[in-house]
Amino acid sequence: MAEIVLNVEVREQTGTGSARATRRSGLVPGVLYGGDKDPVAIAVKSNEFRKALYTGKLLGHLVTLKYGAETQPVIAKAVDMHPVTDEPWHFDLYRVDEHQQIKIEVPVHFTNQDEAPGLKRGGTLSVALHTLTVSCPADQIPEEIVFDLTGLDIGATIRVGDLKLPAGVTAAVDADAPVASLAGAMAEVSEETAEGGEGEAAEGGEE
Repeated sequence: MAEIVLNVEVREQTGTGSARATRRSGLVPGVLYGGDKDPVAIAVKSNEFRKALYTGKLLGHLVTLKYGAETQPVIAKAVDMHPVTDEPWHFDLYRVDEHQQIKIEVPVHFTNQDEAPGLKRGGTLSVALHTLTVSCPADQIPEEIVFDLTGLDIGATIRVGDLKLPAGVTAAVDADAPVASLAGAMAEVSEETAEGGEGEAAEGGEE
């Protein structure tokens, strides 16, 4: 089962006014979607919601929603934060079956930068995909996808097909899609360009 349990209350009314009243009562308003049921307006106590959010295991993870004696596996897909106070302002949950196949974004991280020759020479890692959309059972969502940069040199390109995914997890995007590339330092690129230009000029002079 999911590690996080959200104790929810059902909101009888919806709309901006209702959401404001919910927040004044010390609750964070949200909506439960999905499955073969209608959307339901819900709310969670602000302190409980913040605690769950700051574990880092709420957004994009399987969560247990609890209403009285009833429980429901859900995925938290969106949390809106207040632009000034940075407090949770609204959230969206989606009903799922625990073993249901779902598509979800998972963060991509890179390790062993110190073991990449290209980075040691002053190159830079340009990341195209910070998250990867994967298909997996709802109860097997990976925390992250890690790529080992050991041995990577300037000019290398990491593609989706190069990523090692856990068993039961598949990429939901093209395997040839670039994830990151290792580019040379600007000074190095300029020198190579200058050398190429000098070579062309010398060849032109021989004719």
